[in-house]
Amino acid sequence: MYRFEDYDLIIDARCEREFAEDHIPGAINLPVVNNDEYAEVGTLHRTDKMRAYLIGVSYSLKNISRHLDTVIASRSRRDKILVYCFRGGKRSRLWFDALDTVGYKVDRLPGGWKGYRRWVNEQLESRPRQFSYVVLSGPTGCGKTRLLEQLAIEGAQVLDLEAIASHRGSIIGAIPGVPQPTQKYFDSLLLQRLSAFSPSRPVWVEAESKKIGNVQLPPALLETMHSSGTVLRVDAPMAERVRLWREDYAHFETDPDSLVERLTHLRSLVGGKEIDQWRELAASRKIPELFERLMVAHYDPSYARSTKRGYQSLSDAPFIALKALQPESLNQVARNLINRFD
Repeated sequence: MYRFEDYDLIIDARCEREFAEDHIPGAINLPVVNNDEYAEVGTLHRTDKMRAYLIGVSYSLKNISRHLDTVIASRSRRDKILVYCFRGGKRSRLWFDALDTVGYKVDRLPGGWKGYRRWVNEQLESRPRQFSYVVLSGPTGCGKTRLLEQLAIEGAQVLDLEAIASHRGSIIGAIPGVPQPTQKYFDSLLLQRLSAFSPSRPVWVEAESKKIGNVQLPPALLETMHSSGTVLRVDAPMAERVRLWREDYAHFETDPDSLVERLTHLRSLVGGKEIDQWRELAASRKIPELFERLMVAHYDPSYARSTKRGYQSLSDAPFIALKALQPESLNQVARNLINRFD
């Protein structure tokens, strides 16, 4: 069991490319060797190990010296520091020696990132099963995510999977200018969030499919949500749903044609006439009518089919009617739900 919260600073000694793929949440990247240096040393290592080590150590000492001057010098001497590399080998050892010599309290992560990644996978097979879930189910745009936000403000344990995935969970759910995390880093962020919860209280979550954009949810989480989650059916008036879409998908207001083009592969599901109607509404810039038509013709029936498959008791689930989706309206709803189900 790792206790990363015990450290004031976590240093990832790997190169930038490795850090970008995955790292311990909250760690900072202070590479012993950068991407190019790592590749150079690795290539040379195949033919001349001693020279590779010589060049690698030379690069490392220069880089660590720079990091000490620009980052570490401003840290308190009382800080407790954790350092890790890929396997807990030479790169973290070089950092450890430097920090230990200066006088910091420093630990190396046993097994490095590789051991950490193995632990994450193990935890995601068991940790999600420790909790009970209250699952918000309902058509797109009905305010499930905004209700989760208000539940969190009121003190509920909220697992906002779309926030962790940086994606709104549909074909058009990519957030402009915000890249999704890699699968491995999504796993790290998800485990970090789950680790903050107490099994004595329910976890509130939105019903999701297996994938949110490019990342997949762990099977243990989905299985537990489906088999033992308390499901609530949420809905809101169509006018409110359209208004929410216009806020969340404002980038399509100025370019509705690109929205329709992303959905043309649905022709086999909705038919050519429906696609043509979407194109006409987009061309005439009738945005509210376009959004409503997309919901009625595709999103609502598609969501109903998928949630019915995942949640067998959906038809008997309590119904939560949201009259408006502004925070002040959802605040009281959140309080009532916590009193009833938390």
